[in-house]
Amino acid sequence: MSDADTHKAEMRKLQAEQKRKTSEAKDPGRGIVLIHTGDGKGKSSSAFGVIIRALGWGQKVGIVQFIKGKWVTGERQFFKKIGGVDWRTMGEGFTWDTQDRDRDIAAAQSAFAHASEMLRSGDYDLVVLDEINIALRYDYLSPATVIDALKARSNRTSVILTGRDAPPDLCEYADLVSEVREVKHPFKAGFKAQRGIDF
Repeated sequence: MSDADTHKAEMRKLQAEQKRKTSEAKDPGRGIVLIHTGDGKGKSSSAFGVIIRALGWGQKVGIVQFIKGKWVTGERQFFKKIGGVDWRTMGEGFTWDTQDRDRDIAAAQSAFAHASEMLRSGDYDLVVLDEINIALRYDYLSPATVIDALKARSNRTSVILTGRDAPPDLCEYADLVSEVREVKHPFKAGFKAQRGIDF
């Protein structure tokens, strides 16, 4: 058998297996929970890619940002221009900027109250809780409280939670967990954040 014939036979076998798996897969009947975590860059960027996908299907999207504050970012400007996204920036910036734990806790809890309302409302196909894992890492919120809100969400609503150090209980509850691992980062070489790449 030639290399071409061997390749064709292998691909047919893979195709048949993929078709079998697809035919056996079921619709969950509810939105799913995705976590983007890890020490690498691209967790929020990936979530914004999913937002674009949802908007492409005419779906309604909400975003609650827990940490990033009032930054002017490319993604925020883009979604402001095209519309279709209910965007709420609730954080006051990185925790090392505020240096006030009580204020950070109050901001996180206020953001979470808005997020919980979005999740319950039934108005959204997708809600992104951007950097919520950071609020969890610093104990501004508890994993149990977040899981309760996810359980109480509308069946219509899928959720993406981003940020480093997603807690194990939350990962266990989620339907999908992706970990972005840092291999190399320009900041460690002394490069400052680049417009259009980092923000």
